[in-house]
Amino acid sequence: MSAVVQLEDIHKTYDSGEVPVLAVRGVTLDIGAGEFVAVMGASGSGKSTLMNLVGCLDRPTRGRYLLSGADVAGLDRNQLADLRNQKLGFVFQGFNLLARTTARENVELPMLYGRRRFSSREIHERALHSLDLVGLTPRADHFPNQLSGGQQQRVAIARALINEPQVLLADEPTGNLDSKTAVEIMGVFQRLNDQGITIVMITHELDIARYCKRSLIMRDGRLVSDTPIADRLVSAGEMKKILAAEAEAKLTA
Repeated sequence: MSAVVQLEDIHKTYDSGEVPVLAVRGVTLDIGAGEFVAVMGASGSGKSTLMNLVGCLDRPTRGRYLLSGADVAGLDRNQLADLRNQKLGFVFQGFNLLARTTARENVELPMLYGRRRFSSREIHERALHSLDLVGLTPRADHFPNQLSGGQQQRVAIARALINEPQVLLADEPTGNLDSKTAVEIMGVFQRLNDQGITIVMITHELDIARYCKRSLIMRDGRLVSDTPIADRLVSAGEMKKILAAEAEAKLTA
């Protein structure tokens, strides 16, 4: 499995007053293509700072970060913005949708702000394709206030996917959702991951983390645990696919 994200002895220090804050301390980490990783830890553990570094929203104080083999250290602000737009997708706890634009128009936004120019037809088609990936094509012309919380988060996920990123970064994506809707959203993430999309997700909920394949635990800025998730939960939709595949295998055996 080729590494998409490679962190080598990454440190991040913030100078805030007399005492510097050591937010991330000596993290070395590889994340391979197609992985589904949960990043966990208490408040102040460094998990959000680590996510910001991986997402090129911040720069490490020292250490080396390779994204798909390319060292991002020498990139200027505009180059980093292009990198985020083309290679990284972001999903946050707040949906951050524009209230007066439709679901489709919200999804189209990353294509409008990139340097590459697309025709209106291509933008429209790719937005509908992204909405189809999250099962929301029938709601393409609805405004955010006409959508449930879960549907709004699906729109946010579709928006993150429209430029076909190499890595999807999700920061507490189920934090504003009820438990039933949260499980549905994790089913969406599992389906996307099964299609080969690499996902790195911050969560403080153990049950949510169990839908992922690998667990990273941060404490005091350090990576203290990196383990596969043995008792992984599977969404109802994915379980149906597994059962159908097993039944087909028995018939052809």
